[in-house]
Amino acid sequence: MPRPEVLERVKEAEAEAKEIVAAAEADREERISEARSEADEIVAEAEREADEMEEQRLEQAREEIEREREQIIADGHTERAELADEAHEHTDEAVELALTRFEEAVHAQT
Repeated sequence: MPRPEVLERVKEAEAEAKEIVAAAEADREERISEARSEADEIVAEAEREADEMEEQRLEQAREEIEREREQIIADGHTERAELADEAHEHTDEAVELALTRFEEAVHAQT
């Protein structure tokens, strides 16, 4: 094979190699870009899911607090009713004691 042909083939092979390298680099950059975009989407989705979970937990905590509040109020009403009943049971005794002391105070002044 004559030298000029060999030189031409070498140049063609070098040009072809450069094209292959350039295409590979472009493909690599595209894949990197796609991977970054996909990673960004995954991070964004994870953040959305975390926000949703946080909101669900807050809502559950609010519901639990409301249930506890309602129970405390109900217990307070029950206790108040029991105390009122107990006080009513002792009304006659309290009136009698008050009358006795009043009578004693009136007799002490005379």
